[in-house]
Amino acid sequence: MTDDSKTSPPLGTTSGVAYSESSSAPFIYFDGVSCHGTLHGVIEIELAARIMAPLMDGTVQTKFVPAGRLRCSPAAAAALRDSIDIATKIAEQPQQQPPAAASKLN
Repeated sequence: MTDDSKTSPPLGTTSGVAYSESSSAPFIYFDGVSCHGTLHGVIEIELAARIMAPLMDGTVQTKFVPAGRLRCSPAAAAALRDSIDIATKIAEQPQQQPPAAASKLN
C-alpha cells in the first residue's frame, strides 16, 4: 500500500499552461482602482484599499492607500477581464443556504 497523501496531481490550465503552487504568493484585497494607463504597450492598473487609522483625539481617519500595482500585457489583461467577468456572474447567482439546525437550549 502506498501513501498518496504527499503526491498531488499535476497542476495546469485546460489550455495546457503549466502551473506551480507557491505558498508565498500574496493575497491582494482592494476596494477600487485609483487609476490606469499604458506605457510602451504595458497595461498599468493601480489598486487602492480603504484603511482606518486612529488619531490622538480619539477619532478615526479613513483614507485610500495603494494596495497593489498590476502590470501586464494586453493579452494578460484580456484574460484577467474574462476571469473577472466569469467570477462576477458566478457571484451573482443565488447561493443555496443550508437549512439552519434547530437551536437547542443547554
